[in-house]
Amino acid sequence: MLMIVLLAIALVAPLFAYPVFLMKVLCFALFACAFNLLLGFAGLLSFGHAAFLATGGYVTGFLLSSYPGLTPELGIVVGTLAAVILGTLFGALAIRRQGIYFAMVTLALAQMMFFFYIQAPFTGGEDGLHGVPRGKLLGLIDLSDNLAMYYVVLAIFVIGFAIIQRTVHSPFGQVLKAIRENEPRAVSLGYNVDAYKLVAFVISAGLAGLAGATKTVVFQLASLTDAHWHMSGEVILMTLVGGVGTLFGPLVGAGLVVSLQTQLAQSPLGNWVSVILGAIFVLCVLSFRSGIVGEIQNMVRKNFK
Repeated sequence: MLMIVLLAIALVAPLFAYPVFLMKVLCFALFACAFNLLLGFAGLLSFGHAAFLATGGYVTGFLLSSYPGLTPELGIVVGTLAAVILGTLFGALAIRRQGIYFAMVTLALAQMMFFFYIQAPFTGGEDGLHGVPRGKLLGLIDLSDNLAMYYVVLAIFVIGFAIIQRTVHSPFGQVLKAIRENEPRAVSLGYNVDAYKLVAFVISAGLAGLAGATKTVVFQLASLTDAHWHMSGEVILMTLVGGVGTLFGPLVGAGLVVSLQTQLAQSPLGNWVSVILGAIFVLCVLSFRSGIVGEIQNMVRKNFK
């Protein structure tokens, strides 16, 4: 019921808010949901998820800029597949470690990709890719119209969210939760823990790439900002503020962080955005240990058993 209500709100949201802002929220919400699949349900903290966001964005941007006849859905699909391939390579290396060592390996690999994108000729270096054409979806729907673009982004987000929900509530998702809670016990039960973690990593990387590819089409831009380690930090912030291990927490966290960034950037406090977001993060961690959605769920369980 809640999902139907939220979907109905999303369908009419462009009547009350700027579509480009809403599309930015949806792109980052999908990115945060993808990250939460790894952290919240598999217990793996990645400091390098920006690499997959940037890979999806750069590959899609390059294809759509270089091949004018290519439709946007093909560009997005290829960008997502590129992130899946990169996620497979990174995951095969990173899952051999646990805890802080896993986090540091992902950070090192992501920084390697950051410097690669600075030097690679197809990325435009520090200038990035500008003027990426939106094109026509299926050769029919002109995505230069922000309203049409919004509903395409909404459809992509719903598909990505449905994949995450199905994964979490499947037997595979239950095994991931078991690994998160007690990995040695999962091993003793006969599960191939590394294989499960690798699949979760690849799914998360692919969805992060999908978010990056979609974001590039929306803003007609792919830049180094998406590959920087700050972006990996932002997605952690979104997930923790909203609620790790909850389905809707990353969506709430992304909406809050993007809204604050937008509002503060237009105010005299524009130079203090990072400081203010950091303070909010500290307050949320100290006051809402389960995140906003997590605390609401705990309150409902406590008072309405």
